Amino acid sequence: MLDFPLWKRISLWAITLILALMAIPSIASLSGVNLPSWADEPQINLGLDLAGGSHILLEADPSQVAAQRLETMEESVRSLLSDADPRIRIGDVSTANQRLSFMLEDAGEIDRAREILTPLINGNGLVREWNMTVMDGNRMVLTQTEQGLEQAVTDAMDSATDVVRRRIDDLGTREPTIIRQGDTRIVVQVPGLEDPQQLKDLLGQTARLEFKLVDANALPSDIAQGVANPGSELVPYAQDGDFAGQFEAVRRLGGIRGDSLTNAQQSFDQQTNEPVVSITFDAQGGARFAELSTQNVGDRFAIILDDEVISAPTFNEPILSGSAQISGGFTTESANALAISLRSGALPVDLTIIEERTVGPDLGRDSIVAGALAMGIGSLLVIVLMIVTYGRFGIYATIALGFNVLMVLGIMAFMKTTLTLPGIAGFVLTIGAAVDANVLINERIREERKRGRRVVAAVENGYREASRAIYDANITNFIAGVLLFLFGSGPVRGFAVVLIIGLFTSVFTAVTLTRMWVAGWLREKRPTEINV
Repeated sequence: MLDFPLWKRISLWAITLILALMAIPSIASLSGVNLPSWADEPQINLGLDLAGGSHILLEADPSQVAAQRLETMEESVRSLLSDADPRIRIGDVSTANQRLSFMLEDAGEIDRAREILTPLINGNGLVREWNMTVMDGNRMVLTQTEQGLEQAVTDAMDSATDVVRRRIDDLGTREPTIIRQGDTRIVVQVPGLEDPQQLKDLLGQTARLEFKLVDANALPSDIAQGVANPGSELVPYAQDGDFAGQFEAVRRLGGIRGDSLTNAQQSFDQQTNEPVVSITFDAQGGARFAELSTQNVGDRFAIILDDEVISAPTFNEPILSGSAQISGGFTTESANALAISLRSGALPVDLTIIEERTVGPDLGRDSIVAGALAMGIGSLLVIVLMIVTYGRFGIYATIALGFNVLMVLGIMAFMKTTLTLPGIAGFVLTIGAAVDANVLINERIREERKRGRRVVAAVENGYREASRAIYDANITNFIAGVLLFLFGSGPVRGFAVVLIIGLFTSVFTAVTLTRMWVAGWLREKRPTEINV
């Protein structure tokens, strides 16, 4: 137990000093000291309650998911029945009352249509997604099941959470907290964000991009009266564009959605030098766009973003490259924001900001000062008590305590974890746990000396026997910390991270390091009596 060869001492000191040095940039940053750029990393990220920032609560409307599923089902039904051999002709399609109904021109095709649509209705999941009924002999009615809609809402919210996370990551912020809350809400906390409005604009934009053909048969008089031809719909122009207040008649089905994009970047038009967004389709989307442009040369198509027409240019020639440009009176900032939104993916459902809080940095600074003061006072009292009670062994415990704090900070900086106010509470708890281990060891050594054992034997048995109780206690704390991390969120996880890291470092410093120092002192001085 007290045998420490040279290689082992060098290894332990190397681990200790490296982790302690990693804490210096974080300590300097918290103290307001500016280090050279080459020595400025790694650093601990401060949470919202310490660094300030924005807290936003987003909510989705489940009815929008149902409407989107209805539109997708209609397009799929038309495609499957049209591609059937021989073709199954339908008419009188209706999507009223949140259900899809259509009439077969030939009532004798009911069984074949049912067979073709069954895989689509059952879906790929574990629940049936649609119910099918036949009315009046030749009318088929498809209704969404409650289980299917619930699963669709869950999938949409999971996807929306991922999109929100990618958008915030593109802003370059550090360690945002993005979590689901309930069935239809998402909590977003971004520490240190100086421009909350930029975040709100980015998260409030659905970025649902569509390319739809303009209805060339639509009469301007009908559009002015709000009337669209069958199979078409009226879409308003963007409010900040040149055609604000006007509408464009577009084909409702048969367009291309922006979910087939692989990249979007802000750039400049080579002819006009105005800011634009350059987009690139994947192989399938590029082939579809090439087909659409080839079949409709000379026709106009509308570029629709979040149910608003940005522009409606003409296919002057087939676009076979799989890339295109979106223009619409952008500024450089708005074009870049749109590129981020398109690149991170469209939100599957609109998100509305229902709660917003901004935490100022002054409040976080006060929390850091208060936390540091509490930790400092607690540490000082513990140090005095340990030295007065255990003498030299108390000094070893005090030095180990200092290294323990530095190592925790160093590991957190290396792992890029976030320090929150509960995390500071975890620090204080770590200090208590580290000292508790030394108290157990020193009291055990006292007991061994009272039994008449020699100094070396008493110290060796003291560390061996106390280590068992220390390991047992820390294993139970470790299990509790892991459970807090897995099932907690936000500040609770911040507390759990500091607690788990502190458990490892406290055992390392309080047991291993102090044993190495005590072994070196015993080997050098060979005392016949110790004051513990």
